[in-house]
Amino acid sequence: MILENIFQLILSGILGAIIGIEREAIGKEAGVRTLALVSIASCLFTIISIESSSPESDPLRIIAGIATGVGFLGAGVIIFRRDHIEGLTTAATLWLVAALGCAVGFGWYFLSFAAAILAFFILYFLRKLPLEREAKKILK
Repeated sequence: MILENIFQLILSGILGAIIGIEREAIGKEAGVRTLALVSIASCLFTIISIESSSPESDPLRIIAGIATGVGFLGAGVIIFRRDHIEGLTTAATLWLVAALGCAVGFGWYFLSFAAAILAFFILYFLRKLPLEREAKKILK
């Protein structure tokens, strides 16, 4: 069991780091290390909640705490500047890697990998589309 838990921690760190590579490549503060650590921590909390659960306890309560805590962490990176808001994607990315860590902690490896690949695709490839600029032109 301990070897699987170590594998889970490593996998969650790798998945978080994959997302972090994209964020760091474009100069965001929450990069490889931050996102890998959030993913590992979420995975560890999930493993602890599962391993320490009893018939009277509910391991999903830990997941609710992770979602709430990381939501507050993400809220701290959102900044309003004059005519635009910054940090929304970083906040969402923090929340995503926390969910990845939880999913790995539950042993849902394929789902975790699929979500990480989908997130990387969204962050990397959709950034290249001129969607935001076009939307601003339409709204003005």
